[in-house]
Amino acid sequence: MPSPQEARHVRSIEWFSKTTLTGDKADCTEVPENASVWGYVTSTRESCLGQECGFYEECFVVKARREAQAAEVVVVNHHLFLADLALREEGVAELLPNAGVVIFDEAHQLRDVATQFFGQSISTHQWHDLLRDILIEGRISARDAADWDTVLRPMDLCLKELRTELGRLNEVVRLPFGRLSDYPAIEQGIQAMGGHAETLFGVLSAIAERSEEWQKLTERTGECLAVWRQWLGLDPLENEVDTVRWLTLSPFMAQLSCSPMDVADTFSRCRGGEPRAWIFTSATLSVKNSLDHFNQSLGLEGAETSIWPSPFDYENQALLCVPQDGPNPKSPGFIDELCELLWPLIQASDGGVFFLCTTLRATAKVGKWLEQKNSENSLGWTVLVQGQAGKAEMLEQFRSSDKPLLVGSATFWEGVDVKGDALRLVIIDKIPFAPPDDPLVAARNDWLKDKGLSPFYEMAIPEAAIALKQGAGRLIRDETDQGVLVIGDRRLLTEGYGKTLWRSLPPFGRTRSVSEAVVRMQAIAARTQGRSE
Repeated sequence: MPSPQEARHVRSIEWFSKTTLTGDKADCTEVPENASVWGYVTSTRESCLGQECGFYEECFVVKARREAQAAEVVVVNHHLFLADLALREEGVAELLPNAGVVIFDEAHQLRDVATQFFGQSISTHQWHDLLRDILIEGRISARDAADWDTVLRPMDLCLKELRTELGRLNEVVRLPFGRLSDYPAIEQGIQAMGGHAETLFGVLSAIAERSEEWQKLTERTGECLAVWRQWLGLDPLENEVDTVRWLTLSPFMAQLSCSPMDVADTFSRCRGGEPRAWIFTSATLSVKNSLDHFNQSLGLEGAETSIWPSPFDYENQALLCVPQDGPNPKSPGFIDELCELLWPLIQASDGGVFFLCTTLRATAKVGKWLEQKNSENSLGWTVLVQGQAGKAEMLEQFRSSDKPLLVGSATFWEGVDVKGDALRLVIIDKIPFAPPDDPLVAARNDWLKDKGLSPFYEMAIPEAAIALKQGAGRLIRDETDQGVLVIGDRRLLTEGYGKTLWRSLPPFGRTRSVSEAVVRMQAIAARTQGRSE
């Protein structure tokens, strides 16, 4: 039986379905995006019946696809475009129409998104949704074929036991395949799921010809089982591309992934076929005034390239401070020491601050530190810490507050646009190197070493340079903006590779003195206060 809340959500969705023109569930604001009821009222690629569906002509996706096919200009995000490429690669009917010109904005994100779509994954959520759909269809159209509660019980119990073990985790963990044995109870559950899935697949195969619905459910089960077995190493992978097997464990889900080490060849192949122009743009594609790293990552060697200067007068609009006497970024007390060092500057700003951290742990620590200072000094600031609300809601609070300070990690380093006096100080705690123990990073490092290349200079430095430019780019968003940028990592000054990162940043005015930055900040804050009066 649905809970009272689920019943309310169903009524809201029913009303929304009759009034929306797009069917975009993000517009149904009365129902949270993570509400369980969405699983019962939405279809996925795996569960969609296509033209066999009784609601095919009314389907919002079908309508959107028809509109796209008839349009001269189609605007989509990277994920949808690459999903379309991946489907074409598999020989599935395309989602999007063919186009004479393809333009990617924020193209620096492409390699990571392509890694996701040119790989494969399976999660406990997908198994849960599959069991739910089988149970519903079994009760509707195949009561005579099996006692579905009994058939599904072994897998259902296995999933519940897995969720119990996952619930003991305190954080999200990303591991290479070989580290699964660190969690023996979870490893046992993952292996057991494969045996239960094989039994279920046999039951479904016997009734697959009953209807289109049962054929789809059988295919879904077979596809999930195939990925599961390939990930466990029981079956060979379907392609010969160098890949890495890894997993994500969270208190709510286990996801098994198999990702390509390099997407350049696959992306190049997907761009083949009908001739068309491909344009890639971003404010952060270059590293030390070169586009080589980006071109190599997507197999674009030989492409025509151009780099244009920014319209902003960075030298006069902003000051970059890398403190000469900054704390050691490898010290356990780094965050506390950095906050103390920058406290006069933060006070001088009187709000309008982004404090961008490289880890969630640092984000929480900085947030707590600022909240305590705000309370002790009765400053009346609005301290916003990532996780308190969604990204859009937090940005709206930031823009509407008088004296806001926002502390965030990766999600706020890019795709955030706050113009004018509302944002006048951006602090970045460290050089954003990818964590070396991340399974994808570690696997790519080994892959590069096998090729006789330096992972640090071929991958770590260019990727950090691009990420650092993204964070720094939050400060100046308009020709009249003014502000101060602080990068608290002294390695920019003390290490040889720091020059590459330093020279990849916009040509801000530069100082190593926090005191000089405070004077500049006081002038900017005074100007801001004068405007508000």
